[in-house]
Amino acid sequence: MKLRTRLNLVLTGLTAVFVAVLLADEIRDTRSSVREEIEAANRVAAHFLGRLALRYSDSGGTRAVQELLQQLGHVRANEITLRGPAGELLYHSPPPLYKAGREAPAWFAHLLAPQPERQVFVLADGVQLVIEAQPSRAILDAWDDLTRLVAIAAIMLILIGGLAFWLVDRALAPFPIIADGLERLQRGELAFRLPPLPGSEAHAIGAAFNRMAQAVEGKVQAEREAREARTRLEERRELALLIEQGVEEERRLIAHELHDEFGQSVTAIRSLATAIATQSADPGLASAARLISAEAARLYDAMHGLIPRLAPLSLDTLGLAAALESLVRDWQRRYPSPLLSLRHELPSDLGASVTLAAYRVVQEGLVNALRHAHAQRVTIDVSSTAQRMIVSVTDDGVGLPAQWSRPGHFGLRGLAERVEHLGGSLQVRNSEPHGVSLTAEIPLAVGA
Repeated sequence: MKLRTRLNLVLTGLTAVFVAVLLADEIRDTRSSVREEIEAANRVAAHFLGRLALRYSDSGGTRAVQELLQQLGHVRANEITLRGPAGELLYHSPPPLYKAGREAPAWFAHLLAPQPERQVFVLADGVQLVIEAQPSRAILDAWDDLTRLVAIAAIMLILIGGLAFWLVDRALAPFPIIADGLERLQRGELAFRLPPLPGSEAHAIGAAFNRMAQAVEGKVQAEREAREARTRLEERRELALLIEQGVEEERRLIAHELHDEFGQSVTAIRSLATAIATQSADPGLASAARLISAEAARLYDAMHGLIPRLAPLSLDTLGLAAALESLVRDWQRRYPSPLLSLRHELPSDLGASVTLAAYRVVQEGLVNALRHAHAQRVTIDVSSTAQRMIVSVTDDGVGLPAQWSRPGHFGLRGLAERVEHLGGSLQVRNSEPHGVSLTAEIPLAVGA
């Protein structure tokens, strides 16, 4: 369910609850009012009619009382009955003419009806005058008032709901545009830019997004150009090593730029979204801002996972041994269950090309073992003699697929070409009883 739909439903639901509470309170007040009115009317009618009937009975007998009641007719909110000494019906008040033929629903009448009030007066000759409370007309009035109030409340609910839908849609209008822009950027449409968005917060987010997209486009374009240059020069084998070094340098620059420029842009987006979420009084806007902050955090984490694939920056400062230890720690943190073990015996004067090649061998072996082979144990061994370095990555995973070396799979093939450029060799084979063994031998004579 979309955010705007949830917000609209919440607002409409709250309005409906508010209307229901008002209606319930109105019914409670009406119930009290009807009961007070009926009880008061019954007491007044009983007081005057009882005394009057007693006087007429004393002076003119039962016949005089009957004539009095017939002349009096219907008394509102009361039902009058005159019964003889044997219980026979002598007189019963006529039905009310007010709203004749209509009755409130039985459940509503039961809800509002007061306790039955019945006054009995014994006249001369044992005749009984019975005055009973009759709340049907008052309850019918209350029902008419309630239905009118419900109709007004329904109209107001529709109007308020429509206004709320319009306001929420207007407030959230920029965010689907931002979400679509992020999706298009994820699909690789790096030239896409957001149009100017209404609202200061949305405008700031859109501007930050465009700066980020510009930075990504520039860095990705630089990487594409580097790959194209490497592809064009691949035919000339004598320049292969120089091309490889140039590509790695370009990747290192891209990784630095991603770490510095791209990271700042993503951090700015996350900071702006967090500020909106904490300062906005609109719950819908705050919720949408938190979603943007979470997406920016995910993008930031993805970027930091991409940088080591582009260029291991730790090699520049830490050296191969420390860089391999850091690489293993990072992968162990991402995949806690497989057991990773590293053993290394390295000289201190390794050249840049050999160092980078060894790092790439270990990196590729870890990626294949953990992401594709589902290994439970990975053993990494890096050692060297006076003439060559031997790098071995062994896992106990599912082994190599049947067509792993077919054209189009460039991971291990590119790694083999890198090692061959340095005069070494790379062997990839299934190990017994299961798993893969990746072994690279790299001459140290080309370590410059």
